[in-house]
Amino acid sequence: MSATYMSATNTDPEQHESSPAASPAQEAAGMTSSLAEIHGNNEPYSIFDNRQRALIVFVASVAATFSGFASNIYFPALPTLAKDFNVSSELINLTVTTYLILQGLAPSLWGPISDARGRRVAYIGTFCIFLAACIGLALSRNYATLIVLRGLQSAGSASTIAVGSGVVGDVSTRANRGGLMAMFQAGLLVPVAVGPIIGGALAGSSLGWRSIFWFLAIYSGVFLMFLIAILPETLRALVGNGGRDTKTLGLFARYPLRLYQKYTKIPFTAAAALSSGGKNSNNQKKIDVLAPMRILFSKQAGPVVLFLAIYYAGWQLCITAMSTLFQSEYGLSETHIGLTFIANGVGSIVGTLIAGKLLDMDYRRVKEAAGTTDRDGSSTTTGGDSVSLEKARLRLLPIFAALQCGSLLMFGWAIDRHVHIAAPIVSTFITGWTAITTQTAISTYLVDVFHAGHHAAAAGASINLARCLLAAGGTTFIMPLINRIGTGLAFTVCAAIQVLALTGLAIQWRYGAAWREEARRKQIKHEEDQARAEQGVQEEEK
Repeated sequence: MSATYMSATNTDPEQHESSPAASPAQEAAGMTSSLAEIHGNNEPYSIFDNRQRALIVFVASVAATFSGFASNIYFPALPTLAKDFNVSSELINLTVTTYLILQGLAPSLWGPISDARGRRVAYIGTFCIFLAACIGLALSRNYATLIVLRGLQSAGSASTIAVGSGVVGDVSTRANRGGLMAMFQAGLLVPVAVGPIIGGALAGSSLGWRSIFWFLAIYSGVFLMFLIAILPETLRALVGNGGRDTKTLGLFARYPLRLYQKYTKIPFTAAAALSSGGKNSNNQKKIDVLAPMRILFSKQAGPVVLFLAIYYAGWQLCITAMSTLFQSEYGLSETHIGLTFIANGVGSIVGTLIAGKLLDMDYRRVKEAAGTTDRDGSSTTTGGDSVSLEKARLRLLPIFAALQCGSLLMFGWAIDRHVHIAAPIVSTFITGWTAITTQTAISTYLVDVFHAGHHAAAAGASINLARCLLAAGGTTFIMPLINRIGTGLAFTVCAAIQVLALTGLAIQWRYGAAWREEARRKQIKHEEDQARAEQGVQEEEK
């Protein structure tokens, strides 16, 4: 396995961020004072100030809503679709399974593309596919077309999450990444709350379920134009800290670039050279579609990603079964089914906002306890002066894991015993809250680990690959399992599997730091061997 995908070394460019006092002119312009440091060849990690970073993350977050909308807006219409296409609930659930399979596979292609060719290129490609699929779904006339186009729709929307994780990694350091990642996750979870409401209203109206896909087509088309105009290219391999000119820059990026040159008094060519780290701006990375797979099966990621995938699958099983169970057990209509998803969505949003604050607080606490002088905690050595990423990111996850197991048991047995519908609805709030807290923490952890090797989007893609494929398998068997052993026992089995999955978290906690240090040494040795090989070639040429 290449050490490149396990790199978490002290060469991380995040170390160069600093924040001395700003001059009045810079404050008036809204730029950080670190721009002035360029004279000392100590350039800022990013030329974007806090407001601009927030806007970039906001745009990435809105882009990620399409994955959630395409998934959650669809759930209330499942019983109606089964009737219209004259198929069983098990067969119509296969459209959910297909969506999840492609949701796992597609980022493995688009994540490496965005890491090599740029975030904007990946966004534009995925949204074009998504738009075409939505139009096709609105016009579909048979079950086969429905299932194929749902897969294509997923291939277009799912990658926005992985690419967005890369964008957050581009413009943030470990000190503020938890909060920005939470902002990103909160935005993409809005559809979990409002998507089913919109879907239920559209499916139950005179327009029918086809209006769901027309709505998504219009929404994606308008946003694509907005994204092209506003979102700057953030991939550091292309634009450095954002100060290097590129044809892929959005209109928004021109503003901080002009201010960057104005207040540093440096000609554009010099600023571009500094922000590129002296590298050739035309030098493009090779697209490595196997990067997510290498990350997934690496020691630094494998155990904790498996843990996340199992807990994500439990969440998906719950919300996939909700529509059918609430209709059959409580007699709800499509509109009322859509309303029952509000609790799950609100829990998810609350969870990620709290998680972001907890992650930043834990990072600062662990950093202070370690007594490290590292600006951003990028040190990954096992010595006493390092910041433990495991303690900073994973410390609270056992508590949330226990809560999620309890919520699944509550959901299953409340329906099984025909308890008032308020009980299973409350359980979905807890499930959404705990599942997304787990996802936010582990996503931030993996971006921390793999950002130094410029594989932040590939790391996000590895998460999608594991969680969506596992969830796809789960949604296939959950209804047959419920029909065979009952709702209560079926979700008891799910909770038991989640308890066993805690083993992956324990392994990561115990061995994660040592494995990263091992990877760091392998990376250094690999770079030294490459340097010696290049030196030998040069001597032979002479």
